[in-house]
Amino acid sequence: MPARKGQGQWALGYREPLNVNERAKRDSDGLAVRQRIIDIYQHTGFAGIDPIDLRNRFRWFGLYTQRRQGIPGGQTATLEPEELEDEFFMLRIRIDGGALTSEQLRAVADISTTYGRDVADITDRQNVQLHWIRVEDVPAIWDKLEAVGLSTTEACGDTPRVMLGCPLEGVAENSVLDASAALHQTVERHIGDPAFSNLPRKFKTSISGCANHCTNHEINDVSFVGVIGPDGSPGFDLWVGGGLSTNPMFAQRLGVFVRPDEVTEVWAGVTSVFRDYGYRRQRNHARLKFLMADWGPAKYREVLEKEHLGRALPDGPPPPESPAHRDHTGVAPQQDGLLAVGATTKSGRTSGTALHELAALAELHGQGRVRLTAQQGLVVLDVPHAASETLIEELALIGLTVRPSAFHRGTIACTGIEFCKLALVETKGRAETIRLEMEKRLPDFDTPITINVNGCPNSCARFQVADIGFKGMVQKGADGDIESFQVHLGGQMGTEAAFGLKFKGLRVSAEEAPEYAERVLRGYLQRREDGEAFAAYVSRAEEAWLL
Repeated sequence: MPARKGQGQWALGYREPLNVNERAKRDSDGLAVRQRIIDIYQHTGFAGIDPIDLRNRFRWFGLYTQRRQGIPGGQTATLEPEELEDEFFMLRIRIDGGALTSEQLRAVADISTTYGRDVADITDRQNVQLHWIRVEDVPAIWDKLEAVGLSTTEACGDTPRVMLGCPLEGVAENSVLDASAALHQTVERHIGDPAFSNLPRKFKTSISGCANHCTNHEINDVSFVGVIGPDGSPGFDLWVGGGLSTNPMFAQRLGVFVRPDEVTEVWAGVTSVFRDYGYRRQRNHARLKFLMADWGPAKYREVLEKEHLGRALPDGPPPPESPAHRDHTGVAPQQDGLLAVGATTKSGRTSGTALHELAALAELHGQGRVRLTAQQGLVVLDVPHAASETLIEELALIGLTVRPSAFHRGTIACTGIEFCKLALVETKGRAETIRLEMEKRLPDFDTPITINVNGCPNSCARFQVADIGFKGMVQKGADGDIESFQVHLGGQMGTEAAFGLKFKGLRVSAEEAPEYAERVLRGYLQRREDGEAFAAYVSRAEEAWLL
């Protein structure tokens, strides 16, 4: 299908009409807001912030206004921004590849305890999000982060956001290749570059050699997936155009082989095509997935090669079979004989205090290297065998579990109504309640399962690709609004990637969610065939089994 005309594509000469966001970017690059925060806003405080900077350009440095406390989900879509927002910010710290030294982790922990009321969330994008941040404190926070090599630059906004990498990159026994150098070079060369600071919409990247595909290449805008090339040397298969939210689409292979030394150049080419041909007229139609849906991979490859690379890339093989359930929880051997010890959080929620203790444990029992995962977990690297059990016990004392139940291992949640202005329901606590109830009601559940709890349709917690995905919504009840979930069943990534099924009328109140999950999982245990995963069961189940 040919690209649609009149969608605001720069390369086709379309600059008008522009929406509010495009006008804001045209008038001042988002990167320029940093200096205004330093020179003006830290002194004026919240009241002195220009509204366009506040609700648009601040995102270029990881800052979103926080939801005012006490506003119920039923008012999310009816209130004006100034009525919804508090005078505090969520601050997203950019951690490419999830890689942290103990010094960096300690700096993040100190910022959380000093400026963020001791709250810290690990996201499924390998970021750390802090809350309760005042604009007056942002320059001091930047100083602390930059002193240890971290930043918030382009952590949000219409930019190349944090680049995902395998937490075991460079140490895993079974990886295809070590992709860390390619990732770091791409970050260093292009993050903060004005050439890519005005994209049509947010842009998500993964660059990984992981054999388990833990960075979820199917749902990123661009992914470099480790493969063995036609000549027997390791490199990458290139995937483009994935994304979830309200119009979920899986990425498509361009069919090319990319050498490790070509990654940065090819990334810039893929991103440039999006920048120049992406649809800018409507925000809800601006992600790369829409351009890819119209063009298809053959045309995208042609434009990439002819207009940006100036050469053809060789054809390449697809990655081998990809598992549906991916994380690095538990104890895994490293190439050097040491161990990687992976732990789950409680749906991403932790604290500055816990992160400070984690930094100390990583130094005491390892070499101070910690990695965040795309499943809201973390991994301590370089642990001697003799120290592993002690570390596991000490991690448990700070709320980090190395040998979790299937439910603890597979449950994630987005920020939810506690802090997010888009949310309709509370998520972190709901996810914990569901997890704890499942552990109590089904203590012998013996197969991997993902339960993803999302506060709105935007899928920050990937509800469409979960075994059980809960999408927050508000229903009218006799006594007012009721926090509820629309249920999506049988979603998964991997070789059999599919979006979860949803059934008309299948909605449960938040209070009923544990009972519903128990009911559908008991049905699975009773009716499953030998070795049958939950998603496969859902695909053949009678509708009555799932209601």
